[in-house]
Amino acid sequence: MRTQYDFDNQVVLITGAGSGFGRLAAERFAAAGARLVLCDIDEVSLQATAQRLQTEVLARPCDVGDPGQVAALFAALDERFDRLDAAINNAGLSHAKLRLHETDLGMWERVMGANLRGVYLCMQQELARMAERNSGAILNVSSAAGIMGAPFLSIYSASKHGVIGLTKSAALEYGRKGIRVNALCPAFTLTPLVEASLNAGGGKSRSNLEAGNPMRRLGEMEEVVQAMLWACCDDNSFMNGAVIPIDGGLAAS
Repeated sequence: MRTQYDFDNQVVLITGAGSGFGRLAAERFAAAGARLVLCDIDEVSLQATAQRLQTEVLARPCDVGDPGQVAALFAALDERFDRLDAAINNAGLSHAKLRLHETDLGMWERVMGANLRGVYLCMQQELARMAERNSGAILNVSSAAGIMGAPFLSIYSASKHGVIGLTKSAALEYGRKGIRVNALCPAFTLTPLVEASLNAGGGKSRSNLEAGNPMRRLGEMEEVVQAMLWACCDDNSFMNGAVIPIDGGLAAS
């Protein structure tokens, strides 16, 4: 039986809401009564998400690595709503599997811009608003690659380690203001992006990935999104600065 969460009338921001974790999170938070602020760099996918929801939704295209676009997103939030209760910084991207010396500065800037600068820019805006009300919850989506090494994904791994550094530091700075800041670290999960990659071949097969996990399977999106709901809910009021693996035990090995 799935846990029932109550986000009635709360305003929840979700970045990267056009697909994958972000889209499913929007659906589940809406079902729990939240009013939503959604963004994604892909406007078509973003609007497709918004049209699925039966709640009040502000949906704006946004490149989270662009300071001007992030500022405009939060200005729109202020115009529509008088509060921000929770934020899930989920937007991000990966890169081709390469040895570190084969990567280049353009790849570094692209991945760091979305995965780390984007979280930084959004957190600045989120924390400023939450600090005014002395309450709020921020959940940053890192990765199992943020707590372990990730061969051939060194830039991605570095960006996700950085997200955890921002998370822990902000948790220490803002805990006294009633703001909780935590990080979620999923391992390989059956998102549309992962499934497309597996279907395309050229990398590890699904069976190889499953064999490398202590539970001998990949994660399901629902398992990750349920952790998002739990991390952000009011009942979970004393968890702050946590790094939460949703990885079948991978980080324990």
